[in-house]
Amino acid sequence: MLHVQAITFLLLASIVGMASCVTAFGDDPTFRITTKRDDDKVEVTVENDKAVMSVRSPFGISQAIIERSGNKWPTTVMLRLHLKGLENLKVTNGKNTLEAAVSSQDAKVRLWKDGKENSPLDSKHPYWMEIRMVGKDRKPVKTIPLKDGYFEMQLPKALLEDNPKSITLNWIDFYR
Repeated sequence: MLHVQAITFLLLASIVGMASCVTAFGDDPTFRITTKRDDDKVEVTVENDKAVMSVRSPFGISQAIIERSGNKWPTTVMLRLHLKGLENLKVTNGKNTLEAAVSSQDAKVRLWKDGKENSPLDSKHPYWMEIRMVGKDRKPVKTIPLKDGYFEMQLPKALLEDNPKSITLNWIDFYR
């Protein structure tokens, strides 16, 4: 019996150790952020109903669950993914999934919804989001790999209009 309890304790400890949890506080709302890897970091700043979430992921493949603690999401939610490339980004609110990729050859952005990669979204679609590449000097860049820069995007209002309790981000950086 003691052997089974010891194994159960070690198993639970290893599962808990696989996730890193960061709570970010702003005026309102606040967020609880759980990352898949211990070395992933998500910093959140909230000002004037705008949240900026900066994701740093040394390994380049991971996930973050962002749960709001307040009554509603800010009007504007910006993501900054500090990666060298963006092979795939998936953002889901539990009902809808938005995916994006940025080509390493020509930095062309592709955006699609609910797994329908052959039906790309255009700028008139309610789930459209522009993805900008920003360099170390905070100026736009056009080439990949990014050097100390980030991919920046504003989450579409349609993704947050039902006021989901959480959103999940998954990313793959092809330059690892």
